[in-house]
Amino acid sequence: MSHVVKLPTVEDTRDFGQRLAGLLRAGDLVLLTGPLGAGKTALTQGIGAGLGVLGDITSPTFVIARVHRPDPARGGRVALVHADAYRLGDATDPRAEIDDLDLDASVDDSVTVVEWGEGLVEQLVDAHLRVRIDRRDDDTRIVELDPVGGDWARRLADLG
Repeated sequence: MSHVVKLPTVEDTRDFGQRLAGLLRAGDLVLLTGPLGAGKTALTQGIGAGLGVLGDITSPTFVIARVHRPDPARGGRVALVHADAYRLGDATDPRAEIDDLDLDASVDDSVTVVEWGEGLVEQLVDAHLRVRIDRRDDDTRIVELDPVGGDWARRLADLG
């Protein structure tokens, strides 16, 4: 069962990401989809703030992946791996390039958020959360969260 949220501003998107972080734990995979500029990185910034990680969360489009370690001073409890598979879509074998990132080496010990990863990284875990973000002309974001396996449906019910 999907969970749909309407977020009027970019700041609301970050705030929602922070709330979502309260449901996340090591081993979770979150797949973000949506057009360019929809708010995928803004949502991840909120997740990073909610997880209490070190460093600024910026789009990893050109570096492909960044690891943000937990900051105990900010209540950090788990690392965040933030990856962007956008540029991999033009690769001859994007799954091989995903394999080269070694996301499977860190997935059990971190929260892994992958932008543009649908169809490429689901095999890393048995269950994941698919998040679709669309931006309307008035900048409102419509966020649809789809639980895929595991206990995601129950956890999403806790979002209210």
